[in-house]
Amino acid sequence: MSFAREGYPFIGLAVILAASAWAAVAAGWGGIWMYVTGALLTTLSLFVLWFFRNPEPDVPTDAGVVVAPGQGKIIIVEEADEPTFIGGRARKISIFLNVFDVHVQRAPVSGVVEYRKYRPGAYAVAWADKASEINEQASLGIATPAGKVLVKQIAGLIARRIVTDPEEGHEVHRGRRIGLIRFGSRVDLFLPLDWEITTKIGDKVRVGSSILARHPVESGS
Repeated sequence: MSFAREGYPFIGLAVILAASAWAAVAAGWGGIWMYVTGALLTTLSLFVLWFFRNPEPDVPTDAGVVVAPGQGKIIIVEEADEPTFIGGRARKISIFLNVFDVHVQRAPVSGVVEYRKYRPGAYAVAWADKASEINEQASLGIATPAGKVLVKQIAGLIARRIVTDPEEGHEVHRGRRIGLIRFGSRVDLFLPLDWEITTKIGDKVRVGSSILARHPVESGS
């Protein structure tokens, strides 16, 4: 199991604190309270390791498939306006990530990044409809031979850090890492209207592995 690089400081601190507590127990300091502290810090260390895990996805090789850019539960599948990159109506798929989901994001398609924008905002609960509009977010627009795709990384109630890796002009590949959101969040995916949606509300999806849609040509991403 690999871990997201952004998690190394948190993992290191948690492990050092837990190790220090158990060293104090071994030295006979603190009595029962130090046992409790050691147990709590060990649990915290395990949680931090789990949160920042970065498993390699089983990326589909079929031509024309769109994979999940985030891991979690599908909460919205609808038609919506997307004026910033797609420039009109689009298919919108929203994925809610709880604190136990993988929080690394991956490219849903292969293509070239033609749009990248960060926007500060509020920290409403990520599953709320308004979160897509008012919350802190980063948008990444990918141009493919079959059409334009937009991925939005949206902060949640306790998320305070969005990381977006590619810059404009960079080439991205389906299933490769494009960023990370810390501690509870949401990922919105916007696709052209003529792409076939293969997921539905309530589905649990795996980042980089689960197929959410297919585009209508045999070649491309």
